[in-house]
Amino acid sequence: MRIGYYAHHHGSGHCRQADKIAALLPLKLRQQLTVFTSLAADAYRFITITEEQIVRLSAEDERADDVLPGRAGQYWQPNSLHYSPVGNSDIQTRSWQILDGVKQRQIDLMIVDVSVEVAMLCRVASVPYLYVRLAGIRDDTPHVNAFTGALGLLAPYPLVLEALMTPDWMRQKTLYLDFLAATNSEPLTYEAFIQTLTSLTTETARTTDAAVVDRLRATDNMAMQISLDKRQATIITVIKGYGGHEAIDTKLPELRCALPDAFIISLGPIDDDMRKFVDIAAHVDDVTPFIAHSNWLLMACGLNGIAQAYRYATPLVVLPDNRPHQEQEVMAEALIAQGRALSWEQFMGQIIEGKIQDMPLVYENNEYLNGENKFDDGSHSPAQTFMDSIATFPAPKLWFEEWLLPQLGLHLEI
Repeated sequence: MRIGYYAHHHGSGHCRQADKIAALLPLKLRQQLTVFTSLAADAYRFITITEEQIVRLSAEDERADDVLPGRAGQYWQPNSLHYSPVGNSDIQTRSWQILDGVKQRQIDLMIVDVSVEVAMLCRVASVPYLYVRLAGIRDDTPHVNAFTGALGLLAPYPLVLEALMTPDWMRQKTLYLDFLAATNSEPLTYEAFIQTLTSLTTETARTTDAAVVDRLRATDNMAMQISLDKRQATIITVIKGYGGHEAIDTKLPELRCALPDAFIISLGPIDDDMRKFVDIAAHVDDVTPFIAHSNWLLMACGLNGIAQAYRYATPLVVLPDNRPHQEQEVMAEALIAQGRALSWEQFMGQIIEGKIQDMPLVYENNEYLNGENKFDDGSHSPAQTFMDSIATFPAPKLWFEEWLLPQLGLHLEI
């Protein structure tokens, strides 16, 4: 089957998920996959597909000449949609782009990640779709309608992190894909990681303000602070995405005050006035070595970041961003309840009690997912099994009836 993937433009995470999904397909089918997105080309660089496989959609922002705004109030706002301007020429264009792309590229099945409006467009146009169901509380009418209209739902996280308030019918209609493995997830050795830090420290010393340079000079030699043999320093890596980073940045002064001797690394965007509280501020292509070799990770609860960190034993401190439908708050609560993470308040409590160095891990996931999307026992990941089914069946009707419905334990009531 030919797959179309709609990737929402907020942050780069949805395009990154499309990249991960594409990597699970055989080469021939991967080359036939089409991604629909309004994210700019310079905001995310795809690894597994080419630019020719991407339909760059027009924006969906409100315009001054809209007849009705996107949220027009009870008399003009359909209950089945979150956002629906009337007379918006950009949205008219993007709708044609999606439908024309589906027709011209002979797409058999759409994966919608995420947009109630695109899901409804597919349903009205009689295009089969699967809907990516993110974490959070999504029991509003538009989401329920989009979920109901889908052939099935895809949860890109494990069942153990499902919210307790999720209705039974929603769970049953969901394929839990587990976290998708990153496309570039080979960790460096600890020694190579230290060399990476050394080069980043040199670069930071060249480019940041005087307070940071003075702090680096006081270290004299990174090998004195971070021992290759004994790992004497506490390495804390703060990972931030491009969907929002200000909330974590505001914690950096408190973190530095609480742990003045820690080696603090900030990856991703950072406010200029916060650079003086970290030892390294950098942008890197692969955060996996930092996840593998740090003593602590401080991060939000974005799907891709948690997916990368989840299988490593490195303790997490989660500081969820304020997002629609409490998606990051719900994920944080699940991670904390599972014993996989601490809240910021719990972490600071550990520091006050002097337990940060010897805190035992409550959770450790021994199922390691390797580069071939197999676990240690040789079994395929749920995501790989799902994509293998896509590759096996030539048409969506057979796939739906013979693979998806049995997987979900459902049957058609006709």
